[in-house]
Amino acid sequence: MNWNAVRVSLELALTTSFFLLIIGAPLAYWIAYSQKRWKFLVEAVVALPLVLPPTVLGFYVLIGSGPRSPFGKLYQQLFGSTLPFTFEGLVVASCLYSLPFTVQPLAAAFSAVDRRLMEASWTLGVSQWGTFVRVILPASLPGVITAFVLSFAHTLGEFGVVLMVGGNIEGVTRTVSIDIYDNVQALDYAAAGMTSAVLLVFSFVVLALVYAANRQIWKLWPAPLK
Repeated sequence: MNWNAVRVSLELALTTSFFLLIIGAPLAYWIAYSQKRWKFLVEAVVALPLVLPPTVLGFYVLIGSGPRSPFGKLYQQLFGSTLPFTFEGLVVASCLYSLPFTVQPLAAAFSAVDRRLMEASWTLGVSQWGTFVRVILPASLPGVITAFVLSFAHTLGEFGVVLMVGGNIEGVTRTVSIDIYDNVQALDYAAAGMTSAVLLVFSFVVLALVYAANRQIWKLWPAPLK
């Protein structure tokens, strides 16, 4: 078991999931409540990583964050380093790759909130931001948990995007999925099997806990107004 690869994968998955909650919540809120006719274009862009091959997305992220791109040049001027083949580059690529796994559950949860609760909050003089924090977010807690876990699990199993953007640098960008691939390439099926089994059990336990927690949350939450 390559514990360095496990550490990198867990750090990447946690960092990506937290960033995606911060980025995805406002975007999901806009998708859930916006009346713009061109909203479907934004939804299509958000869902694009679901159908786009990971290597294609990884290639464009690699080119877009490289030292010759405007974004890459700006990042290098600000931080004195480049994004490709770094942990920070993996975070950027992972956020793009796992974006729909955060935004879509959040948008569905926000849309399911009883609008009368929101209107009651507004009539009491609470701002839209206050209503979001005090009403929408608590009522959408199962969706928030689902979004976080799905993005975490999806990032944990990344391969194509990670390999394209981060390469295979031990202790920096070498994740569990790349370690399994390297073991198979080296015909070390015992090591690959052990790592795969641990990842399988871990993923199952996390998902089982999330489903169980969501059931308990819905039991505690009051029924919608009739």
